Amino acid sequence: MTLHGSEIRPQDTPRPGTSSTNGTDQLPADLQDERLIASHGIRGAVSAFTARLRSGDLGSVPVAVGLIIIWAVFQIANGSFLSSRNLVNLTLQTTSVGVIALGIVLVLLLGEIDLSVGSVSGLSAAVLGVTFVNLNWPWVLSLLVSIALGLVIGLFYGALYTRFGVPSFVITLAGLLGFLGLQLLVLGKEGTLNLPYDSALVGFAARSFLSPAVAYGLIVVVVALYVLTRLRGRGARAAAGLSAAPTSVIAIKAGALAVGLVVPVVVLNGDRGVSSMFLLFLALVVGTDLVVRRTRWGRSVFAVGGNVEAARRAGINVRMIYLSVFAACSTFAAVGGILAAARLVAVGQSSGGTDTNLNAIAAAVIGGTSLFGGRGSAYSALLGALVIMSISNGLALLSLDSSVRYIVTAAVLLIAVTIDSLSRRSRQAHGRA
Repeated sequence: MTLHGSEIRPQDTPRPGTSSTNGTDQLPADLQDERLIASHGIRGAVSAFTARLRSGDLGSVPVAVGLIIIWAVFQIANGSFLSSRNLVNLTLQTTSVGVIALGIVLVLLLGEIDLSVGSVSGLSAAVLGVTFVNLNWPWVLSLLVSIALGLVIGLFYGALYTRFGVPSFVITLAGLLGFLGLQLLVLGKEGTLNLPYDSALVGFAARSFLSPAVAYGLIVVVVALYVLTRLRGRGARAAAGLSAAPTSVIAIKAGALAVGLVVPVVVLNGDRGVSSMFLLFLALVVGTDLVVRRTRWGRSVFAVGGNVEAARRAGINVRMIYLSVFAACSTFAAVGGILAAARLVAVGQSSGGTDTNLNAIAAAVIGGTSLFGGRGSAYSALLGALVIMSISNGLALLSLDSSVRYIVTAAVLLIAVTIDSLSRRSRQAHGRA
């Protein structure tokens, strides 16, 4: 591999205790990348990234490129698509779908599926509306009960799967129908309930936005935490005698993060600013990512998704992993349904229906989570939801029929799954699967 006239290879950084330049041939691909970056700095990072792409480890690159193309096309077709006002609306529309997609990402990491997230979100919203509006419960109590309902449903799914071995496809398909019926039963003859517009819940979802000072202050805090965390990790690795990324690489990544946060905030501040609800979604994405990547539970999820039998023999409580993941998925679905109802200031028979399932599952897959299990990221929900809702938003601006939106979304989903399948084959061929 050549970069600026010099050749960089993983073999250039031999394993400690060996004199052979081929010592790293037996090392995991991630460890080879780490040593390459530690030895060659920025050039090594670029070289490692290029090597991953060539081996089929595409990560979020396809969806990022696709999102840029989608935005460019819609901006050319309608000059108001990238306006501050429309982008603020896009963040509001993305939040509920993205939160539900977070749960789908977790289930897909196990190689399973949940087809009932739309019905669960609608049922949770219905319970919130009936208890809050009709029964006059405090909104906090209604909120907690609705979220707890999602948790219980997920535990029920997990118990059926682990106890009786019923396929998740069948369990959640039955849940889709059953909980839809229960939603209609809960709403009763009225069919639709309007939430109090002056309630704190509606205010948070529809009218709460960060001031510019607070938004920029959060960016400073996030970038500072990122730098401190990376420097601390670098120091710990160096003290342990392990390869560590040079400070130049950390500085460039921190600068890219700062730019990536400042530019959207500047654009959004041109209208109402950053929505508090969208900020909650971002916090859930970051928190889920940290839990999945940095905790024993998260590593166990990847292990089970990669190979169930190997995970069981390694001492992982596979039953607990399935229970917790199904519970987390349904809980995210309940939260997403509540946020959607609060933003629309109403709960109805169509809540969680129509294309909610399609959008949530498509968002997770399009965002880069593998259908084969064991590969994915919480950020897949963010990127995928932005793609799905950008298509919906852009076609609405062009006044095109919903049939076109379904066709376009289906095409994007098919392309994403095809890319995932091809990249999986390539990773297997290069030993990165």
